[in-house]
Amino acid sequence: MTTAEDSAFRADPPTVAGERELLQGFVDFHRGTLLWKTSGLTGEQLATRSAEPSTMSLLGLVRHLTEVERFWYQICLDGRPVEPRLWTTEQPDGDFDLVDPAQAEQDLADFKAIIRTSDEIVSGYDLDHTFRHPRRDEEYSVRWLLIHMVEEYARHNGHADLLRERVDGLTGE
Repeated sequence: MTTAEDSAFRADPPTVAGERELLQGFVDFHRGTLLWKTSGLTGEQLATRSAEPSTMSLLGLVRHLTEVERFWYQICLDGRPVEPRLWTTEQPDGDFDLVDPAQAEQDLADFKAIIRTSDEIVSGYDLDHTFRHPRRDEEYSVRWLLIHMVEEYARHNGHADLLRERVDGLTGE
């Protein structure tokens, strides 16, 4: 399902660099960590749930973070008129609840594509550029967005550690 090249996507962030490069380096590291945690698994393994009543799975995390990227980079930052595809008002947890092992390869491809799109979008904005959340009366900076993405991925990569260990015993940072 996933390949050795996915683990090559995971590079350590720089230890000395400018602010932008450091922030982007940590975002990239955490994205790569999620790809590493999903590497070498079948669709069925990727869709394995953690423990009842949770519907969390590695595939659900991939789908969730695809939507997180779409929301923050495309909708909030760039103002694109796109809608989340994997959750709806009727299915607010559809990214986790509606996983289909047969669609795992496509979900991973969508995740990799959204990363490329997000990087393309954010590269066009300064760290101090501000934008508004469409459902909140708050202003955010690109700097905040990159820090938020590090936080979002780091939290979910902790979940991915436990899920991967449950699937096949693989552990590691």
